[in-house]
Amino acid sequence: MEKFLVAAPPHSGEEPAPPPRRHRWRRITVELDGRIDDRFRHRESRLLLNSFVEIGAFDHKYYMHGEERCRTYVDRMISASTIDFHPAREGVSAIEFDRKGIYLASVTLSGCLTVHDFETLYCSKYGPSCSMPDESSNYVLHISNRIPLNAVRWNPGNQDEIACTSSQSDKVFLFDIGYVSSAPTEVLHKGKSKFPALSESCKSLTDITFTSDDKSRIFASGLDGAVYMWDRRSSKTHCLELMASPESQFNTVKLTVDNRTVFGAAKNGTIHVWDLRGGRASAAFQSHNEVQQLLSVKLSTLLGKIASLKEQSNIVSSPILSIDFNPSCSYQLAFHLDDGWSGVLNVNNLNVTHLHCPPPAWLESTDLVLQNQLRKPTWLPTSSIYAVGSSSYDGIYLLDFHPDTSSACHVDYKEETRVSEENQPAENKFVPLSQRVLSCAAHALSHTIIAGTQFSSLLMLSQKYKTIRNPES
Repeated sequence: MEKFLVAAPPHSGEEPAPPPRRHRWRRITVELDGRIDDRFRHRESRLLLNSFVEIGAFDHKYYMHGEERCRTYVDRMISASTIDFHPAREGVSAIEFDRKGIYLASVTLSGCLTVHDFETLYCSKYGPSCSMPDESSNYVLHISNRIPLNAVRWNPGNQDEIACTSSQSDKVFLFDIGYVSSAPTEVLHKGKSKFPALSESCKSLTDITFTSDDKSRIFASGLDGAVYMWDRRSSKTHCLELMASPESQFNTVKLTVDNRTVFGAAKNGTIHVWDLRGGRASAAFQSHNEVQQLLSVKLSTLLGKIASLKEQSNIVSSPILSIDFNPSCSYQLAFHLDDGWSGVLNVNNLNVTHLHCPPPAWLESTDLVLQNQLRKPTWLPTSSIYAVGSSSYDGIYLLDFHPDTSSACHVDYKEETRVSEENQPAENKFVPLSQRVLSCAAHALSHTIIAGTQFSSLLMLSQKYKTIRNPES
């Protein structure tokens, strides 16, 4: 900025005074350069982390037909009226926004699929009093099934279509929000598998994902040690089976941005990888459409390579509950473990670069039944912040997983590297909430987080606004 200033002429007989040293205006520099670099975004994420609070809660108090309450509400009343709490009966198991953030889909362990209009929920907290929705207008679609639902995904090629899976079925259910019908518009079946299910519980599909470039291909992970793919243009039974060992019961499945590589996370703490282009199998898509496994990595082995962690903790293999790619950094694969640990796997070099280890649940005398419930975290879309529900407290962790050693969770981070207020990295933040969080999703534009709780409620986390009145009015 100094180069645009003209120095004042010096007085006669005096040496010209040096111009005062000015601090560099970071925000003005960004506006003049026309680009936002990673360091600036990382510094500003501190303000974002400190701004989150719980601003509203929405209970699941919906009807099915007439005066009949839905199954989720009935299970909530049963659990509230009994001394012994049965968490397997209820809870929001999965949430997801559509691409534009207009609609929010959620499923419960009691079997309810609900689609909300996000603007309606948001304005009910910040809009005029007349905008408060009642129980009948608080949703766009509400379907109550007889089987528990554990995963929900929007079809990126058709934003009117939602796919769901159940822990008691080996089918994929597809619903169209344009139709007012409790029956799915299409059902995809799992065909004959190479490894027959060891029990009835191994038949279930645990997670689903769509390819971003083709609305017809769907992947689903199963408890029988395989990931299945359907091509809806050819058949309603699966056409491709990505195999692992039968002991690898998959909890979740994810695709890379280019839709060429499939990652599956198992209960035995292993991440399996397949390359749909063939990988090590030169005869891919020939011999029963089989794709051989590219590689598999054991997370406990990778964690054992972190010297500072190995000195302080006894590292054991723990089930992987969730994996997800960072939308702002394609090589960062976040993972969340059954013991509450969260971290980042760099898929380029297969090293764990970030880690967050909260206190164990048994240390806080937490009910282990609640701890064993599946938790599904989410990335904030542009800031490399990972939001995950706590296994020990009623609240949510907002973790700084910025892809640099200045991150508060980086395994090579050193406390003495912080030399000034300006260069301090974003700190991890714990936001206390009114209920225990099982799943969460982040809005693509407003950075608002919607969290699903063990009591089947939806909690909204956002920036708290205050109305400023003009004193002259």
